[in-house]
Amino acid sequence: MIAKRRGTIYNHSAMKRSRNYDLGNDGLWFLTLHLALPTALAQAVNVLYAIVDRMFIGHIAGYGDIALAGVGIAAPITTLISSFAVLIGMGGAPIMAMREGHGEHEKAERILSTSFYLILLFSALLTPVFLIFRDPILMAFGASEATIPYASEYLGWYVLGTPFALLASGLNSFVINQGESKKGMVSVLIGAALNIILDPVFIFVLGMGVKGAAIATVISQLASALVVISVLLSDKTRIRLRFHSFDRGIVLKIITFGLSPFIIIGTDSALMIVLNSVLQRYGGPGRGDILITCSTIIQSYHLLVMNPLGGITAGCQGLVSFNYGAGSSERVKGSIRRVQIIATAYTVLMFALTLVGSRLFASFFSPDEAIQRLAARYMIIFECMIIPLSFQYTNVDMMTALGQVRFSLPLSLERKVVFFLSTLILPALLQADAAFFAEPICDLIAGILSSFIMWKELPRILRRREQGGFRI
Repeated sequence: MIAKRRGTIYNHSAMKRSRNYDLGNDGLWFLTLHLALPTALAQAVNVLYAIVDRMFIGHIAGYGDIALAGVGIAAPITTLISSFAVLIGMGGAPIMAMREGHGEHEKAERILSTSFYLILLFSALLTPVFLIFRDPILMAFGASEATIPYASEYLGWYVLGTPFALLASGLNSFVINQGESKKGMVSVLIGAALNIILDPVFIFVLGMGVKGAAIATVISQLASALVVISVLLSDKTRIRLRFHSFDRGIVLKIITFGLSPFIIIGTDSALMIVLNSVLQRYGGPGRGDILITCSTIIQSYHLLVMNPLGGITAGCQGLVSFNYGAGSSERVKGSIRRVQIIATAYTVLMFALTLVGSRLFASFFSPDEAIQRLAARYMIIFECMIIPLSFQYTNVDMMTALGQVRFSLPLSLERKVVFFLSTLILPALLQADAAFFAEPICDLIAGILSSFIMWKELPRILRRREQGGFRI
């Protein structure tokens, strides 16, 4: 496909991928499936970092349930730290793809280099903050005297691996947005497989308990980071990491593009912290820790549902960004439709699995049948509106891929505000476990609102691109 702009001709067929992935010419069903499915699988495997830790911890003899609650308190904070990788990765990678689609290869490489430096900078800032102040933060966010030793031990060791976690996750976006979703999947698979092997060795064989789970995670994230960096340094990679000088002019654009997905992940973490705090406050002594244990199991399942959904939509951002940069409106619209079909089909499947398998899933985390019953019941409530949520995920990520932060950011914030208010109000009016209804309420509203905005604004966005040329 040839695109003209101000008398210059760009040959977009140059941006061909391994296995003949040509984002400008290949069939859209072929591309969406080959980009979405490996990325979704990679995200599902990535969840195993958290889930496997919690499964083994929950079965530690004598104190597994209370240790699981402690790790559940720490978990939103670890996710909050990881959200900075999303800020840079999902901010810089779509811009890189747009530049490449528009024929600006050197600018695409400079964006990758600058993003790499930003990840290192955030790692250097975040590590000492959360290491030094972890105990006051954990107590403020729902820890009790019983859970704080386990929460503090896990978070302290995890934070030491912050650079590896951010590099592994953040740079993977730059691999995926070049159409190399399978290579991105391999890097995650290697880390997750290593974590599954190391967890029982460190926790049980070496008797390291919660600390062992955190150390296993850090080592596994280091392995994933090394794989991703090696891919980006390879001669076989189209847009390589060449360590160009830091480009301050692009930093604001990267952060602006990444702000919406960063808010999705970051505020999800913050809201889980609020949820834990509310459960502890209204649950009272003893029952508060039980509810947080149930919440930890539910959040583990929620990650298993939502991360692959995010993989489906994020994995196809490069396809949409490339064709938007190339000025191919019909391919943009066709790509978005296909992403939504895949996302909806996935959430229908996961909702059905939730109905029949929630009790079984809970049993993986705790041998206590009372906790299993409670967690299963709350899990069905929590996930009952994930089908409408698939529309919100698709619409927000596709708006981000088009550079329309003015839409994606408010849509992200709207869902968080509804969740926050529901989490605070429902337990105060009813009882502690009413907080679990906050998720389906905000999912339904977000799905409807985001779909209306996409239906109304997408034709205008593409018409402006056709009439006004390319600019970000």
